[in-house]
Amino acid sequence: MNGPQAALIRHGAYHQRPDVPSALQPFPLTDEGEAQAHACGENIAALIAKEGLTLDPVVHCSCQLRAWQTAQIACKVLSSHGHKVEINQTPALAERSLGSAANLTVNEIEAVLAADPRFASPPPGWKSDSDYCLPLQGAESLMMSGNRVAQHLRQSVAGKAPGSLTLNFGHGASFRHAAHHLGILSCEEIAHYSMHHAHPLQIRHNPDGTWAHSGGVWKIRQAKEKILD
Repeated sequence: MNGPQAALIRHGAYHQRPDVPSALQPFPLTDEGEAQAHACGENIAALIAKEGLTLDPVVHCSCQLRAWQTAQIACKVLSSHGHKVEINQTPALAERSLGSAANLTVNEIEAVLAADPRFASPPPGWKSDSDYCLPLQGAESLMMSGNRVAQHLRQSVAGKAPGSLTLNFGHGASFRHAAHHLGILSCEEIAHYSMHHAHPLQIRHNPDGTWAHSGGVWKIRQAKEKILD
């Protein structure tokens, strides 16, 4: 089966505050992250040439600086290879929102809940619990964020021709949960895999409406690896 493809691209390495669920942190790429983004553009150009793909001129990215920078650097490289593209920023590709607790540390979030008589303490390991949603205004569970991203991916390839490739720059956790909503990853595989920084992972929308992993590799999560976006 053949069909249009979407590339899921996790942002490059960035200046992340320690012990803060990444979510909406506003910080830029590190030098390493910028190099990863440049290599990403070269890899995508090579992929397009090798597989004879048609690059969608609209490139989607989340509104977080790290994702936009990764997209901008990669697109500059693609332009040097003759690909004319424009970047569309969308909140649909954001990482899981922690709502009013955005950018607090894990300990600070747990202290907030402990001090509020309306809320129970979060369960152990809540940060990586796919179904747990903080009881705070604007918060999402990881599954909720994945559903949001999956809806965007469906819309982004709707009506596209077989062999087309649409680029999406976003965040690892919401991409993995989106892959689950699209039937690509099981619940167990969500926890087993992570994503490499700025490495395109291709998924294909088949004519029968199903989705399949069509290129690139998931990163195998190490036993003690923290859940990062």
